[in-house]
Amino acid sequence: MSPPLFNFVDAKDKFTVRNPNCVVCYSEAEKKTTFDQALRGVLGDQITCDQAFAVLLNSLRVGICSATTPFLLLGDVLDCLPLDQCDKIFSFVEENVSTWKSNSFYTAGKNYLLRMCNDLLRRLSKSQNTVFCGRIQLFLARLFPLSEKSGLNLQSQFNLENITVFNKNEQESTLGQKHTEEKEDGMEVEEGEMGEDEAPAPCSIPIDYNLYRKFWTLQDYFRNPVQCYDKFCWMTFLKFSDETLAVFKSYKLDDMQASKRKLEEMRASGGEHVYFAKFLTSEKLMDLQLSDSNFRRHILLQYLILFQYLKGQVKFKSSNCVLNDDQTTWIEETTKLVYQLLREIPPDGDQFATMVEHILNTEESWNSWKNEGCSSFVKERPVDDKPKRPTRKRQAPEDFLGKGPDRKIFMGNDELTRLWNLNQDNMEACKSDSREFMPSLDEFFAEAIEQADPANMVEEEYKVVRNPNYGWRALRLLSRRSPHFFQPTNQKFKSLADYLDSMVSKLAKELPDIPSEEIKTGEDDDDDNGDNLLKDSNDSPSIQSKMVTNQQMDDIAAKLGTQWKMLASHLEMKAAELREIETDSEDVDMQAKLLLVAWQDREGSQATVESLVTALNAAGFSQIADNLNEA
Repeated sequence: MSPPLFNFVDAKDKFTVRNPNCVVCYSEAEKKTTFDQALRGVLGDQITCDQAFAVLLNSLRVGICSATTPFLLLGDVLDCLPLDQCDKIFSFVEENVSTWKSNSFYTAGKNYLLRMCNDLLRRLSKSQNTVFCGRIQLFLARLFPLSEKSGLNLQSQFNLENITVFNKNEQESTLGQKHTEEKEDGMEVEEGEMGEDEAPAPCSIPIDYNLYRKFWTLQDYFRNPVQCYDKFCWMTFLKFSDETLAVFKSYKLDDMQASKRKLEEMRASGGEHVYFAKFLTSEKLMDLQLSDSNFRRHILLQYLILFQYLKGQVKFKSSNCVLNDDQTTWIEETTKLVYQLLREIPPDGDQFATMVEHILNTEESWNSWKNEGCSSFVKERPVDDKPKRPTRKRQAPEDFLGKGPDRKIFMGNDELTRLWNLNQDNMEACKSDSREFMPSLDEFFAEAIEQADPANMVEEEYKVVRNPNYGWRALRLLSRRSPHFFQPTNQKFKSLADYLDSMVSKLAKELPDIPSEEIKTGEDDDDDNGDNLLKDSNDSPSIQSKMVTNQQMDDIAAKLGTQWKMLASHLEMKAAELREIETDSEDVDMQAKLLLVAWQDREGSQATVESLVTALNAAGFSQIADNLNEA
């Protein structure tokens, strides 16, 4: 008995052909090539059989054929068979999508599967083979990952071949003809097909050719939204849209107008109903289409998709594709109107509008993801070469945390330890009422005023105003308590001590409990030594009788009120000083007081009662001047 023609010695080592005369050894590549030809020849005629599919996949898993052989064989068979048999074979492709996505199949076959599906789509009709086309698109969506850029419309291109054909010749229009003429054309309704309750109500707005033409012209803008950025096209779109939405708004649908019987049949069948990929643009159907809720929802949803593109940020948009303010305002108002019309369409209008709004918001996120380069949703973990050692937090020593019930904390220094442990909760101690204090002006400056008196013979270097700590606290107190702190002055001070000397002299005149008749103001002091802070005691009685006190300025400011600017011109105050007074305070009484204080600072010893009475009389405040003289 002769040996068999094919002898499998080792599928991965040798493949031999034996005859009585020679033995030939083939390499792995030659062996796979031979099996590829054999499989394509043997299984090509039986590819519609389930066993042929199983043999095909097992051959690839075992490794006795090339990785591309099953895909080449599928492509060859689908190119040769008619579409009805292609539908059956494609069912096998759909069921094994998990197999195609495995590592051994995906890399070798993804391009072949994509080419095979594209060839099928070219053969299929989008209007007659809608379901088959949808199955192919869903298969590709399941096969390729979400971040696969070959399946994304990155440049936001539109299907410009989707042209809606309608009657553009008004002379051939049949709109406006009577119902009897329609019957003559053979459009008869069988008895019992539509009852009186189910018949659509007549349209409240007459449907003429102009409405028909404008309505279907809008489909061209939905097909190519870029032309809305053109000024002329936008005006046309705006006009046609306003008229179309006016029809939807004036002609409302209710539950009685929808066919209850068809609605129940649709729900009973689980929503599986006939779907048409193109609109029917016959003039005779216009009235019925306006009465159909699904048709209205299609049109209004087209508006929302168009508006989202016009307002959205698309990476590949041209620089000229920008909306102006009027266009943006109209789109926002029309969007609100469209959502309102969607809510009014039965059945379940509110639920449908909410669902549409949610889907469009998700589309915004999808658009942003494409603009950012379609980054992968799978985040890979960084591979660390060295494993991290588990760390344990070191506990603080007991001497730092404190011991015993008092839990005394040691800060490393006796004084710091004492200060830190004065209170168990230092933050609460800082909020204590005992820490909130601010001395009055007479209490704080009493010592400084007393030292300014020459009778006490206190040398300059021993005065408290020479102490930097005292000076810093004095400035903070003056900013809170005294209006003199914010008044501009022409005097120049060499040091903080000189400034405080001037402020002490002013405060000595205002504070009632401290004798100030012998303290000079310091504005007219031309002595460079600065030792004589007080005038001779012979001049003090006349000055005491003429200087304006703080209480007198408060009374005058209260009486002036909003008319304080009339007095400002007679006190020779500048416009810049008046603006500064208005900026410092919004209270009119305080503004009047600041005016008098600024005048007193400027005049110094010349700011007498007589001078102020003269200015009041000149400004027309004679009654206030008389009251000041009597005081």
